[in-house]
Amino acid sequence: MYEAKDLQGTEELAAYLAAQALPGTVIALDGDLGAGKTAFSQLFAKHLEVRDTVNSPTFTLIKEYEGRLPFYHMDVYRLTLEEAEDLGLDEYFYGNGVTLVEWASIIEDILPEQILHIYIEAGAGTERKMRLSGQGEPYEQWIMTLKQNGAVPK
Repeated sequence: MYEAKDLQGTEELAAYLAAQALPGTVIALDGDLGAGKTAFSQLFAKHLEVRDTVNSPTFTLIKEYEGRLPFYHMDVYRLTLEEAEDLGLDEYFYGNGVTLVEWASIIEDILPEQILHIYIEAGAGTERKMRLSGQGEPYEQWIMTLKQNGAVPK
């Protein structure tokens, strides 16, 4: 569990993950409405050197941005699994950019096997608790590094 006492703490995690990002990186974000998924996405994009304003793609589903790597920001809140399958999202997941999916649990069945899951829980004010779990490389290594540096309790 990563605990961010304030927005700066959230930004530190987002900055670390953006620095590690490689082509094909997929990050699945989940959490209650208002937990901070879009705020995390914006901070991640900032540290991926995206210069455009990043906002929630709720009604457009996918927004593409240029940064150090192409950044694909998805919000699948309004989709069913069947609709998501028809969109060909795997082209993004296995492409040369970084994909961040808000409400990812909705399309869990079509997400890649190798993925970083982050579940965000809101606390008081801008305090957040984030449960990170990585499947496969490099995600397991990223979490191990965070643990070794004391950012995530062992």
